[in-house]
Amino acid sequence: MTETAAAIKPIPVTVLTGYLGAGKTTLLNRILSDNHGKKYAVIVNEFGEIGIDNDLIVESDEEIYEMNNGCVCCTVRGDLIRVVEGLMRRPGRFDGIIVETTGLADPVPVAQTFFMDDDVRAKTELDAVVTLVDAKHLPLRLKDSREAEDQIAFADVVLLNKTDLVTPEELAKIEATVRAINPSARIHRTERSNIDLTKVLNQGAFNLERALENEPNFLDHDHHEHDHTCGPDCGHDHHHHDHGHHDHGHDHHGHDHGHDHSHDHGHHDHAPRPSMM
Repeated sequence: MTETAAAIKPIPVTVLTGYLGAGKTTLLNRILSDNHGKKYAVIVNEFGEIGIDNDLIVESDEEIYEMNNGCVCCTVRGDLIRVVEGLMRRPGRFDGIIVETTGLADPVPVAQTFFMDDDVRAKTELDAVVTLVDAKHLPLRLKDSREAEDQIAFADVVLLNKTDLVTPEELAKIEATVRAINPSARIHRTERSNIDLTKVLNQGAFNLERALENEPNFLDHDHHEHDHTCGPDCGHDHHHHDHGHHDHGHDHHGHDHGHDHSHDHGHHDHAPRPSMM
């Protein structure tokens, strides 16, 4: 690394994860539209899914949309490293990069990306894995999905969202469940993903030592069973690893409060997009 490169502070990267319907899109919309005075780059799977008002878009090409609050949003076309490298070549410095994962994705391969490529690792720094949790539907999610627990277990920051949809007693149980899965994460209670962004972004919360406790092969570049770099839309099964945090000695799957979960529109059938290969 040159002296000039060494003098440039790495750009903090936030990996934003959470099950379908947890509130990621609402949070991303706020980042891209609010006047927070920061310049963030947001990497998403499909820009159209964010629901940004066209009046807020200053300029766009096939991949990158520039917002009138100074932020940019880009979609993944190919592997994540290429997208990040493209952002680095843009004029001006970003205050942070936010990478969205799909609802079914394990955040670990996305986080690993920022330790694999020497150039990306020199210019960026994994700041935090932020997981949004749907307080109303978490009990069902934990019953039918290993991914939901993985997302909480690997998080540095957890946004316990939709707290207005549960009773105080239910919320206390849900928070205890999250804390049992992940004793060290910072937990914030939110409604409609409404939170001061300074409590979510640029936290310096990622702890490599803790990540290695959960994922002993986290820095092993050859550990993947596949030969591509997983981007946020990767739908591959990464659950052959043992996190070592699932034996909590508690029954956190027993808090199903009888809510109607019929609004889940079958998004579990998403296959990995060929563009990510």
